[in-house]
Amino acid sequence: MGEIIKVGMADLKACKSPDGLTTLGLGSCVGIALRDPQTKIGGLAHIMLPDSTAIRSGNQNIAKFADTGIVELVAQMEKMGAVRSRMVAKLAGGATMFQFQNKSDMIQIGERNVAASMEKLKELNIPVLASDTGANYGRTVTFYPETGEFHIRAVGREESII
Repeated sequence: MGEIIKVGMADLKACKSPDGLTTLGLGSCVGIALRDPQTKIGGLAHIMLPDSTAIRSGNQNIAKFADTGIVELVAQMEKMGAVRSRMVAKLAGGATMFQFQNKSDMIQIGERNVAASMEKLKELNIPVLASDTGANYGRTVTFYPETGEFHIRAVGREESII
């Protein structure tokens, strides 16, 4: 068993088996795990927002957004020897953490994060093998590029593996 590398909020990292990746506190954020099964190179992005073009700030953290974070994670994995045409994805998070009467776009950020992530993966021809998204609870995930297992833990729930 290798090292478990921590991925922060609005962060992304790539690694090669036997190392793994983990991120804490996926509420409305989405954890996107990518893997090249042949090379066993994997990556994990913890994205907070769906679309970088909606923010008008000059200093953008590309890992924060689904549209730019996924592209950067793919690029980092390719630099390590992964091949995009073999990559597969798994997703977790995108919860609705707070219930309000007014269902504005900002309130539905979890759903929007999941939709934007799926759209970008489809655009890059990376199939999504499994997901655990939505509902109203946060998740902590650990991803193992060796096997492709994506372990998902949530308070008061049994651990699941997708």
